[in-house]
Amino acid sequence: MLGCSLVLLAGCRAPDKRLLVVILVPSQDNPFFKAEADAASARASELGYRVRVDAHDDDAYRQDNLIDAAIASNAAILILDNAGTDASVSAVRRAAKAGIKCFLIDRAINTMGLAKAQIQSDNDQGAQLVAAEFARVLGKKGEYVELLGRESDTNARVRTNGFHAVLDAIPGMKMVSAQSANWSQAEAFSKTETMLQAHAQIAGIIAGNDTMALGATAAVKGAGLKGIKIVGFDGSPDAIAAIKAGELQATALQPAVLIARLAMDEADQMIKTGATNKPEIQVIPCELVTKANADRYQKFENVDTSR
Repeated sequence: MLGCSLVLLAGCRAPDKRLLVVILVPSQDNPFFKAEADAASARASELGYRVRVDAHDDDAYRQDNLIDAAIASNAAILILDNAGTDASVSAVRRAAKAGIKCFLIDRAINTMGLAKAQIQSDNDQGAQLVAAEFARVLGKKGEYVELLGRESDTNARVRTNGFHAVLDAIPGMKMVSAQSANWSQAEAFSKTETMLQAHAQIAGIIAGNDTMALGATAAVKGAGLKGIKIVGFDGSPDAIAAIKAGELQATALQPAVLIARLAMDEADQMIKTGATNKPEIQVIPCELVTKANADRYQKFENVDTSR
């Protein structure tokens, strides 16, 4: 008894033998990335793992350091929304070589066989859903402008290609300007102001994410214009609130919460059985959100239990 008491007084305790899950996302301030980090963390805790969450800020060098720290900590699982399709390959390779089970969410890398799974939203399908709704609310005619995401981001390219797969096939739709706003609300506001001044007949604005769509909405309001139709992509809480208010017409929900939970469930299965029984590349459909169904969605998740 005396020995136990001395150990307690010394502040010693038994080591935590739970396996460590490291979750790395681009940012914990951005609501999309926070939603996926929170979902993966909650599921890992439910399954009995220790959890460490951090953000790499889309900086490949910082991501390298965080993955090296995960290796040094003997992490069992890495859930990663990576810092670049090409720039992340070597870091994922190091983690896999160290025995860490790597599960990529949201963004894939260009090399197969390093991650146990790469689970992402179907950006092309979601973009085509949004574009079709955009064309519908415009009556399939009129001039429109596009706000593109960061040019180096694969998802930005996939989304704009998806938009144009639909819109370019409609004779009455004419794009008069397209500018990158780098996923930024402030940049989108500024770029939209410029495009509104240059093109007086704009009927609609299609944006590669909700943040830029909300920037466009603010610019349209600031110019005192009405009737311009705006759509986005992501399914953010702010965008869904704007849809309910009639300020945005539509967005595509990326199922961030579902994808993060799937990744953690598959990682747990890999640890327990040695296999996920799933293909490495898994593409999850997006869902179209409009005023008619906006009540079903909260924090990047469809919460409609009647499905």
